[in-house]
Amino acid sequence: MEIEELTSKKEFWDEPEQTKTILKERAQIAAKVDRWKKLSSDLEDNELMLELAHEESDADTEKEVAREIEKIEDRIKQFSLELMLNGEDDDSTAIISINAGAGGTDSQDWAEMLFRMYTRWIDRKGYKLNVIDFQPGDEAGIKSVTFTAVGEYAYGYLKMETGVHRLVRISPFNASGKRHTSFASVFVYPELDQEIVVEIEDKDLRIDVYRASGAGGQHINKTSSAVRITHLPTGIVVQSQQDRSQHRNKASAMKVLKSRLHQKEKEKQDQKLQDIHDSKDDIAWGSQIRSYVLHPYQMVKDHRIKLEIGNINQVLDGNIDPFINGVLLSGNV
Repeated sequence: MEIEELTSKKEFWDEPEQTKTILKERAQIAAKVDRWKKLSSDLEDNELMLELAHEESDADTEKEVAREIEKIEDRIKQFSLELMLNGEDDDSTAIISINAGAGGTDSQDWAEMLFRMYTRWIDRKGYKLNVIDFQPGDEAGIKSVTFTAVGEYAYGYLKMETGVHRLVRISPFNASGKRHTSFASVFVYPELDQEIVVEIEDKDLRIDVYRASGAGGQHINKTSSAVRITHLPTGIVVQSQQDRSQHRNKASAMKVLKSRLHQKEKEKQDQKLQDIHDSKDDIAWGSQIRSYVLHPYQMVKDHRIKLEIGNINQVLDGNIDPFINGVLLSGNV
C-alpha cells in the first residue's frame, strides 16, 4: 500500500508510534524527490547559460558556468551515494566501539588516534557525538571507547569502518626508535529502535467461534461465545472462553495475540543484535581493512578497494570520505 493511500485512512492516526514512523518515511522520500528536482533544475539552467555564453563567445561566463556545473556534478554524486544507503538500518544512529589490540601503550595510543579521527569526521558531517564508555590506557591513549554518531545515515556510512586498522610508525614510546606495528579494531552497529509497533491486519487473522467448555455454568455452553484467533503469518493461536460475551472474549484473545507478537518481535530484535555482535569474531588480527603507514613512507591504503592516499595527516584529521564512499560504490560492503 502506498504511503499517501495509507495516511488518508481514518484509522491511520489511531496508532501514534506507527504514525510517527510512516510520517518520517514520507518526509524522507519527499526530501529526496525535492533534492532531485532541484538538481535537475539547476543543471538544466546552467547548461542553458553555458549554451548562450558559447553562442555569444563570452569566455568569462563559460568558465563561471563550467565551475557551477562541476559543483552540481559533485552534488549529484553525493545524492547517488545517499540513494545507495537503503539498508534497513542505514538511517540509524551509529554505535562505534574502538578497542586497542595487542601491543601495549603503542596500540592504546593508536586507538586514541582513531577516536580523534572519527571525532573529526563526525564534526565535519555536522553529526552529534555522545561518549558512552571510555577506558583510558595505562600510560597513554585508550584501551577502549564506545560512542554514538547521531545524524542522517550515520550507520550507513560508518558501517564501512568495521574491521582491523593497522598503524606502522616509529614508536614514540620506544627509546631505541624502532619501527612498530600497532592494531586496533573498530566495530560499528546500529542503534535499534526499541519501540515495537505491533500491526495486525484483518486479512492475517482467522477467527473461529465455538461453544465454551469447562467452568462457567450451563449458560456459557448454550451459545458459541468462545473465540479462537489464528495469526496466519506466524501460526500463533490464541483463544478465550472465560466470558459469556463473544465480543469480550475476542477482545481478550486479541490482547493475548498482541502480547505474543510483541514478544516475538522483541526476540527478533535481540537476535539481530546478537548476530551483529557475534560477527565481531570474524575480525581477526592480520585481516586489516586499512593500513596507515607513517614510516618509512607516508600512505593510507584501504585493502578492500586498493585505494591509496599519500596525505596521512589529512586522513587522520577526519578526511575518510574517499574510503567510505569508495567502499560504498564498489559494493564491497
